[in-house]
Amino acid sequence: MSTTERPRILVVGGGYVGLYAARRILKKMRYGEATVTVVDPRSYMTYQPFLPETAAGNISPRHVVVPLRRVLPKAEVLTGRVTTIDQDRKVATIAPLVGEAYELPFDYLVVALGAVSRTFPIPGLAEQGIGMKGIEEAIGLRNHVLEQLDKADSTTDEEIRRKALTFVFIGGGFAGAETIGEVEDLARDAAKYYKNVSREDMRFILVDAADKILPEVGPKLGAYGKEHLESRGVEIYLSTSMDSCVDGHVVLKNGLEVDSNTIVWTAGVKPNPVLSRYGLPLGPRGHVDTQATLQVQGTDYIWAAGDNAQVPDMAARKAGVENAWCPPNAQHALRQAKVLGDNVVSGMRGFPQKEYAHSNKGAVAGLGLHKGVAMIVMGKMKIKLKGRLAWYMHRGYHGLAMPTWNRKIRVFADWTLGMFLKREVVALGALETPREEFYEAAKPAPAPVAAKAEEKPAAEKAKAS
Repeated sequence: MSTTERPRILVVGGGYVGLYAARRILKKMRYGEATVTVVDPRSYMTYQPFLPETAAGNISPRHVVVPLRRVLPKAEVLTGRVTTIDQDRKVATIAPLVGEAYELPFDYLVVALGAVSRTFPIPGLAEQGIGMKGIEEAIGLRNHVLEQLDKADSTTDEEIRRKALTFVFIGGGFAGAETIGEVEDLARDAAKYYKNVSREDMRFILVDAADKILPEVGPKLGAYGKEHLESRGVEIYLSTSMDSCVDGHVVLKNGLEVDSNTIVWTAGVKPNPVLSRYGLPLGPRGHVDTQATLQVQGTDYIWAAGDNAQVPDMAARKAGVENAWCPPNAQHALRQAKVLGDNVVSGMRGFPQKEYAHSNKGAVAGLGLHKGVAMIVMGKMKIKLKGRLAWYMHRGYHGLAMPTWNRKIRVFADWTLGMFLKREVVALGALETPREEFYEAAKPAPAPVAAKAEEKPAAEKAKAS
């Protein structure tokens, strides 16, 4: 960590907003005008819309993450967590990955912590659930699913086999529908290489508490998405929820009970809980309360945006929608980050702030290879697409939205190779415990049985003498 007398702009979080805001600030700032410090527990940013395709093996995991130090060479990147913020002293407490916590002074603050999975106190969920918020979870899900096929193909126990081939997904929004679509594709392709497993042996279940799936693309396209998934053998249960999943025994509110080794939780997100320790004004759902300028209410040196912020949707409000807030998606995060970066530089120089206003441009979702839904907003007209064309829209939009040309090219290269080469169906589950085999080989050998047997006669001889 460098020491400097220049003003410090502290960016808490290196996700989509944190990365783009820091890049914008560095681009607009004069040389030596300020120090930009980015703090995140991971040294990379994850492009979350590509996690379902990563879980399916369509994109290499390394290609959907962006290394912060490489993309922000002029910034100070600290790998750790901001645990508390003292606004009176303008000091943040940093807890690094190793070593003692320390204080870091700042002059301007950007809060971009993003969101975490929204969970409920459901028995068994913490032990059995698999999230889909990080690249590690996407890799883990892929390995886990393929391992279940390995188990089912190699056992003669019908109960073990049935439990391994039952896959339960909770949450029917973008993350849930896209993930189950991609994973079903993966399992269908992988089953071709197993003699004792076929797609008909598998059971895919999607559960949502709402009365529809994919609400982001509207009711008609949501209904199409539901019909499409059902045509592929996915069971969809709406207006219901999960009561428990202890030891993989899933109990749904509608009375259905199944045993499953795979329970994927994608039932929404919530702001990072650590925000409650920053002393910032929060909205009713825990988001940082901001003005339209992305400045935190009541401050002139703190900004927030993205999934952890409650940002007024000025475009919707001008159209007559009262109390409209920007939805937590990549479309708004990217644009908010640019406005936020400009406003931080303007605030540092004493210039007026600019309000954030962006009209929704639509939404796209992929439901597996060559399948998708898309809603494109052009003025007052909404264009609705489904099938292969929507899938092209999904890939095109997110491929171009991927940060840096380095990652864009790598992602498109993965897709291009996928057109000519078969999908990889190798499970590398040992990645989770890479030292296990070496430990087994290197651990101390037990004492020989013969030596133990000889000890007793020797002791008896001594006693007798």
